Amino acid sequence: MRTAIYPGSFDPLHNGHLDVIERGARLCDKIIIAVARNTSKDGLFSFEERVELIKEATWHVPGVEVDCFEGLLVDFANAQRADAIIRGLRAVSDFEYEFQMALMNRQLSDRLETIFLMPSQELIFLSSRMVKEIAQFGGQIEPFVPPPVAGALNRKLQQNPQP
Repeated sequence: MRTAIYPGSFDPLHNGHLDVIERGARLCDKIIIAVARNTSKDGLFSFEERVELIKEATWHVPGVEVDCFEGLLVDFANAQRADAIIRGLRAVSDFEYEFQMALMNRQLSDRLETIFLMPSQELIFLSSRMVKEIAQFGGQIEPFVPPPVAGALNRKLQQNPQP
């Protein structure tokens, strides 16, 4: 069984992420969406909320599990007996950083491969930061995020309006 890890903060999950998950599911038997518990970032959604939203948005994708990790990604991947790490690429500027990370991960664990996947052309511009900004200013986010995320994002911003 081929297992891949798709790591990220996913704050929030958007349709570009979902597209990469669906593409990865066609290549691997199991994809573990690994939500990073990054204490240096203040997320809009709590860690638990992100995990739940990802589960709701990916229920239809066979072989997907959602888990969390702290520390080194390679340690988590090795503990899960993963064969690969999936990384999404949007632009050339992403590639340089992701390439460096892939090489470092290979140094730390030479049995893990990195698979770079690009989302569909119509989703390549999306980022979680952009989605949150559009939502904060009252823009329509429904074309950019799965329905459970749109509802949660709208509720979250109504509870905590931005100045």
